[in-house]
Amino acid sequence: MTAIDAVTSKLDKSGKIFVAGHRGLVGSAIVRRLRTVGYNNLILRSHTELDLTNQSAVKTFFSLEKPQYVILAAAKVGGIHANSTYPADFITINLQIQTNVIDSAYRYGTKKLLFLGSSCIYPKHAPQPIPESSLLTGPLEPTNEWYAIAKIAGIKMCQAYRIQHNWDAISAMPTNLYGPNDNFHPENSHVLPALMRRFHEAKVTGGKEVVVWGSGAALREFLHVDDLADSVVFLLENYSDLGHVNVGSGKEVSIKELAEMVKEVVGFEGEIVWDKSKPDGTPRKLMDCSTIVKMGWEPKISLRDGLVGTYEWYVGNVVKQ
Repeated sequence: MTAIDAVTSKLDKSGKIFVAGHRGLVGSAIVRRLRTVGYNNLILRSHTELDLTNQSAVKTFFSLEKPQYVILAAAKVGGIHANSTYPADFITINLQIQTNVIDSAYRYGTKKLLFLGSSCIYPKHAPQPIPESSLLTGPLEPTNEWYAIAKIAGIKMCQAYRIQHNWDAISAMPTNLYGPNDNFHPENSHVLPALMRRFHEAKVTGGKEVVVWGSGAALREFLHVDDLADSVVFLLENYSDLGHVNVGSGKEVSIKELAEMVKEVVGFEGEIVWDKSKPDGTPRKLMDCSTIVKMGWEPKISLRDGLVGTYEWYVGNVVKQ
């Protein structure tokens, strides 16, 4: 099948779709989106039911189920502390998952596979906004290079199978994500859920202030996970080519603006104290998403609306536990 054929022959809505990693932030949103638009023949397996690092188990699964489409959203993820403490786990587990799923999908007749990566694949000092062409043009951010190297290998594996086997494997690289099913752990969550948790706990305990690291000047981009899920379905239905595709909101917000917005959404009435002795991190990180925008896709959920929905989910699902 040529790349053009793959795009013009739309997905079969009755075809089996295997969503690997369906319980995570990304995978759960993709399952919601697929069901909303009429893809109901979904194959879902928890880690207990199918260990994706086990090559024999993955081969057996694919030989029996033979999914027509595969969305690879499964990964070992974590923040700076986790990446620094367990670098062998981050590179090995992610390489195992990707290699097992991609190879078995090809060998057992999957028509199309979409691999999800991360914006951390790009060099630490990539031009801003970051175009897809920045890949492998400079050194990575050292704090998460183990994860990034694995994700880069996944992109290259999809490209290699397309080149050698003319197989329809594509890759999408999302920016910073947030939304329902995010990780709100007090130590190893990302900046947005961490802020939400701290403001909520300060509100509940009657705290007068919340201390936030840095000056608040750093600029970041955030995409609601439901928008990412929408883009995944869009790419499956409309894209087939060698290059990976950036997916982001195209909008920057300073950490200071983000903190003020989260504070307002949560309803915390105390003060924000900026600890300027702590680092800001990278001054700016924005994805160039012109490739997917030119194809006709754009995000729909504003940051404020997304924060409101995420906070409602947090209160209903995390706080009550």
